[in-house]
Amino acid sequence: MTKLPETPLLDQVKYPEDLRKLEDRDMPQLAAELRAEMIDAVSQTGGHLGAGLGVVELTIAIHKVFDTPRDRVIFDVGHQCYPHKILTGRRDRIRTLRQEGGLSGFTKRAESEYDPFGAAHSSTSISAGLGMAVAAEMDGSKRNVIAIIGDGAMSGGMAYEALNNAGSLDARLIVILNDNDMSIAQPTGAMSAYLARLASGRTYLGFREIGKKLTAYLGKKVDRAITRAVEHARGYVTGGTLFEELGFYHIGPIDGHSFEHLLPVLRNVRDNGNGPVLIHVVTQKGKGYAPAEAAADKYHGVNRFDVITGAQAKAKPNAPAYTSVFADALIEEARHDEKIVGITAAMPTGTGLDKFSGIFPDRCFDVGIAEQHAVTFAAGLAAEGYKPFVAIYSTFLQRAYDQVVHDVAIQGLPVRFPIDRAGYVGADGPTHAGSYDTTYLATLPGFVVMAAADEAELKHMVRTAAAYDAGPISFRYPRGEGVGVEMPERGEILEIGKGRIVKQGSKVAILSFGTRLADSLAAAEELDAAGLSTTVADARFAKPLDHDLIRQLATTHEVLVTVEEGAVGGFASHVLHYLATEGLLDHGLKVRPLVMPDTFMDQAKPEAMNAMAGLDHKGIVSTVFGALGQKSLNVGAAE
Repeated sequence: MTKLPETPLLDQVKYPEDLRKLEDRDMPQLAAELRAEMIDAVSQTGGHLGAGLGVVELTIAIHKVFDTPRDRVIFDVGHQCYPHKILTGRRDRIRTLRQEGGLSGFTKRAESEYDPFGAAHSSTSISAGLGMAVAAEMDGSKRNVIAIIGDGAMSGGMAYEALNNAGSLDARLIVILNDNDMSIAQPTGAMSAYLARLASGRTYLGFREIGKKLTAYLGKKVDRAITRAVEHARGYVTGGTLFEELGFYHIGPIDGHSFEHLLPVLRNVRDNGNGPVLIHVVTQKGKGYAPAEAAADKYHGVNRFDVITGAQAKAKPNAPAYTSVFADALIEEARHDEKIVGITAAMPTGTGLDKFSGIFPDRCFDVGIAEQHAVTFAAGLAAEGYKPFVAIYSTFLQRAYDQVVHDVAIQGLPVRFPIDRAGYVGADGPTHAGSYDTTYLATLPGFVVMAAADEAELKHMVRTAAAYDAGPISFRYPRGEGVGVEMPERGEILEIGKGRIVKQGSKVAILSFGTRLADSLAAAEELDAAGLSTTVADARFAKPLDHDLIRQLATTHEVLVTVEEGAVGGFASHVLHYLATEGLLDHGLKVRPLVMPDTFMDQAKPEAMNAMAGLDHKGIVSTVFGALGQKSLNVGAAE
C-alpha cells in the first residue's frame, strides 16, 4: 500500500463552498495538492490523466469564482473532470474511478448535482450550455453557465453550429476554450493553426503588454474598459478574431496555470458581462507530472502506473490486439492496392491507423473530431474510384449516421467501415460501448455487415472489404486481445453472405455473430457433456444473411440460440424476421435470441459485463436449458 500524498489544504475542501473560504494566496498550494491527489488516484485506477492535470488551476479558479452548483459548469469532453470530482464531494470515492460500482470516468448527471450535463463524447458543451443559458434567461435567473471546451473538441462541427447560434442571441454564456495544443493525437486542421497564431502573434502580444502597463498605471477600476479597448485596437490591426465575428466578446489568450491571470478575468466576466463571452485559456496537458508533460499522447489515457517512474502496468497479452491485427492487415492490403486509403477522426492510435500512416503517410487522413465529415469525405473518395477505410469506434460512428445513410448507402458507394470497440468496452461504461452499430447499419439497403469471430477472421474481413466494390461494407471487432487462433499470412476473400459451421451437433444449434464464438464453443462443450448434442455456427454476416445456413439449423435442431454482443434490433432481429417470413417457426422450433440487455450498463470489466448480460458461456447454457424446460445440467443429462 503506497503512502497517500500529504494534502493539508485539500483536506479542508469537501465542496466548492469550502474552497471559496480560502484566500487567493492559498490557491497555488491547493493546486499542487489537488494535482498530487489526482496523480495518486489515477495511478491506482487507470484512466484519463493528462487532460485533468492540465485544468487543475482552471477548475479551482472556476469553483472559487462562481457559485456552483447554482452556476452551471460543463466539461467538454468529460475526461477533464477528475479535479472537478475531487472538489465536489467525491474525493472519498476517487479511487473507485472507472471501476465496477465506482465513479464514472466522465461527468454524469445521476452522480452529482455539480454535474449538470453528462459529457463523454466531444463538442457538445457549447450547445448544452446555450440551452441552459437560454433557460436561465427565460426563468429570469441570474445564474452563469460556463462551458469548458478543449481545443481538440473545436475540430467538431457541432461546436461551430453552437457558436454561430449563441452569437445571434443575448443569452449569458461563458465559453472557456482550453487550448492545450493537444487533443488525443496531434491537433489537426486549420483551427489548431489559427489558435497557435492567435496566441503567439507579435501584434497581439504587443497590445497585451500595452494593456498591462495601462492597467498598472490607472488602476484596476478601468481594467475592463482597457481590456475592451485593447481588443478593439487589436481588431483594427488583425481584422478581429473568428470568435468576435461570430458575436462573442473574446478575451485572451491567458495563462491557464496562473491564478493571477485566471481569478481577475473570471471575476470581471462574472460581474460585468452581458451576452456570450469566450475566454481563450492556454494550458499544458499533463502539467505538473513530468512523464505526462513529456509524452502527452501516451498519458492521455493510462493503465495503472508507478507514480515515481511513470511506468504503466500492462498485462502480458496471449494474442495480438484486434486493433493491431486490423492495422497490419490493412497495411498488407494497401501494399497490393494503391487505391486503399485510411481515414480516422482524431483517433489514429486508438484505431491503429498510426501504423498505417507511418508506412503510407500520403494515404492516411486524420480529419479531427469530425465523424460526419469523415464519412462524406470518404464518400467523395469512393466516388472517384478510391477505397477508403473509415476506421471509427462504434460509439462515435453514431454521430455520422445521417452521412452513412444519405451520402454512402443511398448512393451505393463502396466505403469500408472498420468498426473498433464493438461490444462492451469496460471502464468507459455506457457512453463508449459499441452497442448499436449492427442495428443501425444492417437496416440499410445494400449494406454488407460483418463481424469477426476472432483475429484470423478479422484479417479475412479486411481483405474481403478491400476486394468488395459493389457498395458499402462494414466489419466490427472488439477492444482488447484476440483468442489466440492460428493466423494466416494474409486474409482470404470471404463469400459475401456465407457463414460457416464450426462444430456439428444434432439437438441444439448456437448461431454466433462476432466474438461470442469462443463462449459459444465453451457452452457447446458443457451441453455435449449433458447429453445435448450441439452445433455451433459462425454467421460472419448479419447482412446479407446466410439463408441456407439458417434454414439448415432451424430444420435439423430443436433449439436455435443466436448470440451477439449488440443491442436488440440487430443480428437476431434479422434472423427472426427470416424465420417468421419463411414459416420456419411453425413447427415447434424453440428460438432464443441473446443480445445486450435494453439498458445502459455502467462500467465494469468486459467479461463481467458480458456475464451480467447473459452473453458468456454460462448464460448460453442457461438459455438452452430454459428453452428445454430444464433448470440445470443435471436435469436431462441422461437423456
